[in-house]
Amino acid sequence: AFSRGFLIQSLAQLENLCKQLYETTDTTTRLQAEKALVEFTNSPDCLSKCQLLLERGSSSYSQLLAATCLTKLVSRTNNPLPLEQRIDIRNYVLNYLATRPKLATFVTQALIQLYARITKLGWFDCQKDDYVFRNAITDVTRFLQVQCIYLIQHIHIYKHTHTLTYTTHPLTKHRKIASSFRDSSLFDIFTLSCNLLKQASGKNLNLNDESQHGLLMQLLKLTHNCLNFDFIGTSTDESSDDLCTVQIPTSWRSAFLDSSTLQLFFDLYHSIPPSFSPLVLSCLVQIASVRRSLFNNAERAKFLSHLVDGVKRILENPQSLSDPNNYHEFCRLLARLKSNYQLGELVKVENYPEVIRLIANFTVTSLQHWEFAPNSVHYLLSLWQRLAASVPYVKATEPHMLETYTPEVTKAYITSRLESVHIILRDGLEDPLEDTGLVQQQLDQLSTIGRCEYEKTCALLVQLFDQSAQSYQELLQSASASPMDIAVQEGRLTWLVYIIGAVIGGRVSFASTDEQDAMDGELVCRVLQLMNLTDSRLAQAGNEKLELAMLSFFEQFRKIYIGDQVQKSSKLYRRLSEVLGLNDETMVLSVFIGKIITNLKYWGRCEPITSKTLQLLNDLSIGYPFLSYVRKLVKLSAVQFMLNNHTSEHFSFLGINNQSNLTDMRCRTTFYTALGRLLMVDLGEDEDQYEQFMLPLTAAFEAVAQMFSTNSFNEQEAKRTLVGLVRDLRGIAFAFNAKTSFMMLFEWIYPSYMPILQRAIELWYHDPACTTPVLKLMAELVHNRSQRLQFDVSSPNGILLFRETSKMITMYGNRILTLGEVPKDQVYALKLKGISICFSMLKAALSGSYVNFGVFRLYGDDALDNALQTFIKLLLSIPHSDLLDYPKLSQSYYSLLEVLTQDHMNFIASLEPRVIMYILSSISEGLTALDTMVCTGCCSCLDHIVTYLFKQLSRSTKKRTTPLNQESDRFLHIMQQHPEMIQQMLSTVLNIIIFEDCRNQWSMSRPLLGLILLNEKYFSDLRNSIVNSQPPEKQQAMHLCFENLMEGIERNLLTKNRDRFTQNLSAFRREVNDSMKNSTYGVNSNDMMS
Repeated sequence: AFSRGFLIQSLAQLENLCKQLYETTDTTTRLQAEKALVEFTNSPDCLSKCQLLLERGSSSYSQLLAATCLTKLVSRTNNPLPLEQRIDIRNYVLNYLATRPKLATFVTQALIQLYARITKLGWFDCQKDDYVFRNAITDVTRFLQVQCIYLIQHIHIYKHTHTLTYTTHPLTKHRKIASSFRDSSLFDIFTLSCNLLKQASGKNLNLNDESQHGLLMQLLKLTHNCLNFDFIGTSTDESSDDLCTVQIPTSWRSAFLDSSTLQLFFDLYHSIPPSFSPLVLSCLVQIASVRRSLFNNAERAKFLSHLVDGVKRILENPQSLSDPNNYHEFCRLLARLKSNYQLGELVKVENYPEVIRLIANFTVTSLQHWEFAPNSVHYLLSLWQRLAASVPYVKATEPHMLETYTPEVTKAYITSRLESVHIILRDGLEDPLEDTGLVQQQLDQLSTIGRCEYEKTCALLVQLFDQSAQSYQELLQSASASPMDIAVQEGRLTWLVYIIGAVIGGRVSFASTDEQDAMDGELVCRVLQLMNLTDSRLAQAGNEKLELAMLSFFEQFRKIYIGDQVQKSSKLYRRLSEVLGLNDETMVLSVFIGKIITNLKYWGRCEPITSKTLQLLNDLSIGYPFLSYVRKLVKLSAVQFMLNNHTSEHFSFLGINNQSNLTDMRCRTTFYTALGRLLMVDLGEDEDQYEQFMLPLTAAFEAVAQMFSTNSFNEQEAKRTLVGLVRDLRGIAFAFNAKTSFMMLFEWIYPSYMPILQRAIELWYHDPACTTPVLKLMAELVHNRSQRLQFDVSSPNGILLFRETSKMITMYGNRILTLGEVPKDQVYALKLKGISICFSMLKAALSGSYVNFGVFRLYGDDALDNALQTFIKLLLSIPHSDLLDYPKLSQSYYSLLEVLTQDHMNFIASLEPRVIMYILSSISEGLTALDTMVCTGCCSCLDHIVTYLFKQLSRSTKKRTTPLNQESDRFLHIMQQHPEMIQQMLSTVLNIIIFEDCRNQWSMSRPLLGLILLNEKYFSDLRNSIVNSQPPEKQQAMHLCFENLMEGIERNLLTKNRDRFTQNLSAFRREVNDSMKNSTYGVNSNDMMS
């Protein structure tokens, strides 16, 4: 009685804690409740108390706690629950769901997730030769009736979020479970759901009844999840679904050859309320995307015919499309018609002329109602873009009729955008032009659509442009013109300039004619005339959106007509000569530079225009000596003006504006990269010209030096001057990729100005807005790009440069570690970003081949040792998870580690055991990283370490007069004390090669041989485990695969032996995959490998 009373009391306490966790608004109380409940979940009697909570708990929150705790218990990898216990929990959960139909929804979902987790993680568990967790459908049907579909649907959801949901289990294991589930159960679930949908559509469902309403919704979700399954483990990004193909297994062919499956969903769409229709259409989108190879040509034509008939029926009865969700899914369905089928196949469909007319009318109507579901327009334009792009290649004799309908779509898009301007301004609506990403995406699509029947597109654009330009000019000359009328015309012209840029950018050289080039000339002339008008008014007023459209136009014009890809005899140049007097490419280039200088003069305070203008300048400067127009560019007086007058007096964005953020100065790097490239064209070895160019930067450095020399100075002014200066210098350093010019820069900055950079790091280490540009400049200076860092044989500059690098890394590293605890949301910006740049800087210096690092120890110079010790301190301050969570950090760390293991293995060997284990753990985790660069880098690191170990072991076993040095001896000792780390990596690499889609097989093969030779007994056990996990009839084949893998391999790591092993491994992987294709076994070995 006492124990029962105690239990009831403890249950009451648990229920109270749950209530505090989920209901209280007091943060302290909630945190205390959370802490107490975490202790409960880790307590030994958690399992029994969870059952009591489910049995006797009076609140939904306590039931949720029990379900969540049980899910954690069945998921743990260390000390897992016995099989019988998991079967009991599974049966208990099903009974519980069956006998309590009125549970809170979130409790039901948590219990279903628990059931799904048990089923998934026990998928390969046997009891008396029976896979006890694979009878999901039978189990569910036996225990439940009405909730059956709801449960299966959730089983499905949780079974197939298999990518990275449970980090405690290897990804490979999830993929194998998912593949086995796909092969053994998924089609049965899909068939069941389709049959139940047929039954539901044949009955008069009372959808006012909540249970029937819910049942139909869950059925549709289940069907959609079946079709949305990741069949081949590619885990595609759902946001990029335009080119998605559903990789339906061949065994499902019968369901798709049967036209009743397709018909079922079209019938459902027309018979059920609009609230369900989006899910039905989502299913149709997936069905329409079934891989082409599932059918032969005749079957595909028949399937497409049924699909097009269904689409036609929806278009003829469009009432439900007034719902935005239905409309969106239907637009996606239309886009799939062309992404998965060829125009030559579509035109052969019986009702094609009628269907293409209906689709064109639907598209035109949709474009005219621009305010309705704007995010769906992308799919309609995608359909027409693909149709228009296919016109030159269609071989069918049947007419495609696109010459009739495509101009209508082009006209509808253009006119609807122009008509929207007035309404948006009048009603204060959100302007689509604000979303430059969306506008650019639509213009890219229009560039192809508009080039179809290009004469009609140009005629329309000329007509509309002339109307707006004339109205705009009249309004500007009128004293009584209202600002609203001017704004409307500017808005219309903005759209037209964007669209003209897009259609010019859509020019395809092999399909373009002289007549089309002449039409491009007409359009370009008009935009340049408008530019002359707007530029003449910039002193009084300007329109930012119109200027951005102009820059977009110039970018497209540059890509198509500037450079060596277009003949200068082009009709476009002839038209420019006739109308504007621009007789050759040099004069056209002067228009570009004139516009760039005008923008930098008048729009220096507008960051979007400045950065886009500078990007245009940067794009023009690329290409010398391969593109002849760059030399013409440099000869222009305007360019010479820029090279001689790059000061804030002429270019306001170079000024130190106290209102702007330090981060707003990023565009300066782009500016100086372009100037640096242009300067290099004629610079040669002319040091006087270089000194002249650097005068403004010299003055800036001297100003900062002057400030630093006084005890009190204006810190904000100093920061702004220095940050602007180092950004400028990084642009120049990036552009100077030839030895002669880079040496001029190096001798200018070292030794005179290097102490200023070191002082800045010392003063402002805690302010990333200052340190990041300085560190990036240093990383650029030590980067031996294009072998530009080549010092004379008598020059100590390589060593001196590394000393400065070491000094900066050490100073920054030691100071940044004094910051203490940094909030998680700021840790990258304040700390990790700077550390990442230091890693990149050290890697560039170590791999630059301009320093002999042996001399440092030889002459007692501690520069190398300081840099490496700082690297270790910084590394140990970073949790393992952060190394992989931040892509830039992981890339810089692993590329540095690759250099260290290759060239400085003695340093790695001399580290303390905990540091070595940290580094090995980071390599082990990196082997399974999603980033292929990281994974390949880890393979290389591991190969260097394993090779070093193998060599040291080989030496230690030989009778040699010279014993191993102390570092090697200690490193060997550490590895012998912790063999599990190397064994784990052997398992991981073998696991990836056998079971995963190994994208870097060659890289994986290099460390594997060394791992095998260092762990021969472990490899033998692993091999036996994998062989024994196969079905009896396949064990011999698998054993033979392993025999062939090691055939002809000697016990050494010579290049010839490694290459032989790499070849063997390729054959081994092929043979193993063939052997396992029809086997649902083979994954048990993962348990050993995890």
